[in-house]
Amino acid sequence: MMAAVLGVAIPTLSTSAMGQTRYYSSRNRTTTVYRKPSFYRRHRNAINMAIGTGGGALLGGLVGGKKGALIGTLAGAGGSALYTYKLNPKQTRYTRSTRYFRR
Repeated sequence: MMAAVLGVAIPTLSTSAMGQTRYYSSRNRTTTVYRKPSFYRRHRNAINMAIGTGGGALLGGLVGGKKGALIGTLAGAGGSALYTYKLNPKQTRYTRSTRYFRR
């Protein structure tokens, strides 16, 4: 029953490309299009931190039990923070496209 509900809900909840695009009009009859960045591009720092912390906790837990999981969590969080904020900082790129109206 749950599979049937998901089979109906997922196609109805998925958004089209129109939900990802914003249009702005100006006086000279042009339209400027701004595309919304992907989920990963918007939340890249948090995702990278979570993956590093979880990986460190998993490896520490396998090696040293509960205490090792705590140490691995701290090491994973520190390493992923170093990678995310210092070694590979986020760069925002803006794209712009202009469309002209036809009469």
